[in-house]
Amino acid sequence: MRDIGIEMHKLCEKLFPICRSITGTGFRESLNILKNDMQLNGLNVFEVATGTKCFDWEIPKEWNIRDAFIITPDGKKICDFQVSNLHAVGYSISINQEISLEELQNHLYSLPEQPNAIPYITSYYEERWGFCITQQERDALKPGTYSVYIDSDLREGSLTYGELIIPGATKEEVFLSSYLCHPSMANNELSGPVVTIFLAKWLLSLPFRKYTYRIIIIPETIGSITYLSRHYKAMKENIIAGFNITCVGDDRAYSYLPSRTGNTLADQVAKHVLTHTHPEFISYSFLDRGSDERQYCSKGIDLPVCSIMRTKYGCYPEYHTSLDDLELVTTNGLLGSYEVLKKSIECLEANETLATNCLCEPQLGKRGLHPTIGTKDSSSVIKNMMNFLAYCDGVSTNLEIAEKINAPLWALQDTINKLKSENLLINVESVLGADNIVNPT
Repeated sequence: MRDIGIEMHKLCEKLFPICRSITGTGFRESLNILKNDMQLNGLNVFEVATGTKCFDWEIPKEWNIRDAFIITPDGKKICDFQVSNLHAVGYSISINQEISLEELQNHLYSLPEQPNAIPYITSYYEERWGFCITQQERDALKPGTYSVYIDSDLREGSLTYGELIIPGATKEEVFLSSYLCHPSMANNELSGPVVTIFLAKWLLSLPFRKYTYRIIIIPETIGSITYLSRHYKAMKENIIAGFNITCVGDDRAYSYLPSRTGNTLADQVAKHVLTHTHPEFISYSFLDRGSDERQYCSKGIDLPVCSIMRTKYGCYPEYHTSLDDLELVTTNGLLGSYEVLKKSIECLEANETLATNCLCEPQLGKRGLHPTIGTKDSSSVIKNMMNFLAYCDGVSTNLEIAEKINAPLWALQDTINKLKSENLLINVESVLGADNIVNPT
């Protein structure tokens, strides 16, 4: 499994230098790398034209930038876009002029509390220009004439997003969403789409999938609003659980942010997995929301979507600065998030409603299900088996029973399969109607 973590980090390294925004060539280039490097031919790319209405929003002009810098009075180049693409305020308009230090200060952004960090600043919906600079470098600026140069354009264009539909046995869907719209920040930006794409690759390798998987890579906020404006009716009808995947690359913590109601199947699975794998995880409130869960869980949309993260956005000091780099995102951090989300999906796939098929306790010995020699481990297995059978009442789901008996669902799966193979458990869920079956096996 560690090889997967190494591969994910290498993909982050490849994507890191690209300047991305909510629109433009950087987003397209990054999306194409995800598609081509992972050989995901089914990842379809869509363009939505500037001016398109999406609920209460409108697709903005497309922004692309080629260069930006400041020349100091003594001829030194600073705030060089070629050194760090965070130096240019996102969506800055073009400028090429000489101004005084006093005037320049009105267009500079820095962080006094983090003097060595370049902040991440954007101005998507109001035209302006600006530079981001470390406080240390800003404090060293001397009076005089400064040359400011930004080579960019705002024009009629489009917003880009990627969608991958992986069919399963039913039309019921699991939804995975991540965003790809920030420049060179590794955890806040690249960890989410990279882990998501590797989960997609794993899903495609499965010989059987109960659910269909709807996976999207979008620009944050405007992207989720755009996608929902096109698909929300089908999503509301089909999605049974979903995860907004962001900030999954550091190795400091695990975090859970619930859906608006906090009691969806996605919430139940997230808490079940984290409780058994990382019980020290930090649990947040929906009041702490800040990413695309704001749109997916909004009133009228009401999708069952929550977030499993490492350190939550806004809760680590490097957030939205140049310090969010490839050292903050680690192989182990990426791999840990991948494994937790993979287990969450496995729990969804394994969740069903079963009933015992005999009265009283079954005779396990004659079926080879009871060990002939008792050990400490065998006692635990038998206890879980008997407890699981005790609650298989045709009403409780596997996940609900696992919670009652305080056992991870994945640890019960081998036992469940053996009981089913001996016809001691039957699936009492109503037989899927023809309208719901897309690939019966």
